[in-house]
Amino acid sequence: AGCAPRDRALGDPRVLEETVTKMEIITDAKAMRQWSRAHRVAGRRVSLVPTMGYLHDGHLSLVREAMTRSEACAVSIYVNPTQFAANEDFGTYPRDEQGDLAKLRDLGVHAVFMPPRLYAEADQSADGGAAGAHETFVTCERLQTGLCSKTRPHFFRGVATVVTKLFNVVEPDVAVFGKKDYQQWRIIRRVARDLDFDVDVVGAPLAREPDGLAMSSRNVRLTDEHREKAIAISASLFDLSEKHARGDVADERGLEAAVATARARIEDAGGVVDYVEVCEQHSLVPLRAVPAFKKAVCLIAAKFGDVRLLDNLELGGEDA
Repeated sequence: AGCAPRDRALGDPRVLEETVTKMEIITDAKAMRQWSRAHRVAGRRVSLVPTMGYLHDGHLSLVREAMTRSEACAVSIYVNPTQFAANEDFGTYPRDEQGDLAKLRDLGVHAVFMPPRLYAEADQSADGGAAGAHETFVTCERLQTGLCSKTRPHFFRGVATVVTKLFNVVEPDVAVFGKKDYQQWRIIRRVARDLDFDVDVVGAPLAREPDGLAMSSRNVRLTDEHREKAIAISASLFDLSEKHARGDVADERGLEAAVATARARIEDAGGVVDYVEVCEQHSLVPLRAVPAFKKAVCLIAAKFGDVRLLDNLELGGEDA
């Protein structure tokens, strides 16, 4: 079945309806907002799962979670340029538009928002070539410091900005994010609180491959050797979690030793460690000790080859 350039319900040529599945593919912000408002007027809760595409089972688990929390589920697919630096992998970030649509159709998703752009572009004919360009950004002053921002200082400004735009366009009741990007999830929750978005920002459990590696769209870029060795990241987390349960990290000396062991294990496997940190779950402030009764989160970022991988594990479960 092809895509008909119309929508019987909304009558907007910028909303495409897949005639067999009824999954609407929307490319225009105004049409997306119109779709969402129509469902809300009808008394349906609207959920949003923001993604950059190249969907794997981890993404699909987020969609399933969103669908349990709403009657109308929208998924956005947009590779956000503002969270990539000039030397990063925006151009090579994996994309599979038709494969993504097939997976979402099979799940019964109601709409997919696929804008060609979300930022105003500069008028190159104007003096200086920058007139009219997007110039408003959202920052989360404290939470966006540390951890990933040490090596990617631009990243969270781009994430907070694009999510703010998506919240304004889609106007969801609930938005589901994966906890694999733990700092990102905490930042988005804080942005929603501080800017008074009436959106329930849900963190869904991190999804793993059978051998423990955290699912990521970037995993496809790992060589076979790096893919095999990258499980050292999750193995280090599981080991540290066991030490927490035994009380081995209840003092500063024990925690420092556990973190050093985790770092060494990843490095011995050939990884280049960005950070191994144990933090308070809400503030992401680094901790010096974690008694067995106290909850925390251990976060790791490391490169295998040129692929940067993230993983984390909540020690003692989520501190709601």
